[in-house]
Amino acid sequence: MSLKINFLVGVTRSSLFLHFLAVAGLALALVGCQFAAPGGAESERPRGRELVDLDGRIVAYAQQAGDRAPYTPPSAAQRERLARGVGHLLDGERAEAEKDLAAVGFHVTGLTDAGSGRRYDEVAALAEGAPARWGRLYVDADAGIRWSVQVPHPVADRGTESLGARLLEETPGGTLVLAGAHRTSGRGDAADVAHRTDSAFHAIVTELQKRGVPGLQLHGFAKDAKRPYEAILSTGAVETAPAEAAALASHMETRGLRVCRGWADRCPLEGTTNAQGKAARRHHTTFIHAELSPAARADGATATKTRTTLSALLDTWTAQGR
Repeated sequence: MSLKINFLVGVTRSSLFLHFLAVAGLALALVGCQFAAPGGAESERPRGRELVDLDGRIVAYAQQAGDRAPYTPPSAAQRERLARGVGHLLDGERAEAEKDLAAVGFHVTGLTDAGSGRRYDEVAALAEGAPARWGRLYVDADAGIRWSVQVPHPVADRGTESLGARLLEETPGGTLVLAGAHRTSGRGDAADVAHRTDSAFHAIVTELQKRGVPGLQLHGFAKDAKRPYEAILSTGAVETAPAEAAALASHMETRGLRVCRGWADRCPLEGTTNAQGKAARRHHTTFIHAELSPAARADGATATKTRTTLSALLDTWTAQGR
């Protein structure tokens, strides 16, 4: 009786064994990818974004300044590291940005505004403590950065935080730099970031200025007989006005808003001692200091007219930057 060999069974078993090896190898490869080094391609993949009400998120953070919690400014080394991290973020270098920001207790969170669907990057403190009161930065993640809106006195200049948030939402291509403490917090004027250079706020603004990004800084004043205006516009330490500043003043007046031009009239609150205005002159960057009346910062017709004209200014800067 001869021995019969079933070649069909032998081939099938071999095929199954090879298939098993292939599947096992693929599984091991996938596991290896999950544990790739932090600097690998996996870490560069876009992370998920939080769906938020952007305006509500910004205003809620700004309003905590009303608690007047203790404020300690960042050290020179911390300011330098923070500015470097922001610079990397603006340059699209996310991993490098995260590394520098983490060194000072900050991180980047990707956000999507539920109302508009537009995407933003939020630079904020990781936890409660001193860094949480240094402020925040919001960056449009869907467009190149062409302008900045700056809010140095949240709560103290009531309504500027909400106005800043709305301008960021309504006009593509910008950033919002927001102080995190009431101007009277801390010792002396330590938290009055509009007049200090040792703040996270100033470090971020000057990093933007180095890149030629023009800035609109929002302030508020109490309207009275000596200040019968809706807006006092100036260019900080610069005595002349760029064309867009003059156009802003004219646009406001056509809307029925009374304006004082700091470069042509004798106005109160011209912002000539403003720290960011002085830095803008050194960096040859446009800076507009806008003091606004209570009605121009609140809800109502005057505020709507004001926001419309400021949005038009930002649109001009966006067009100039293309």
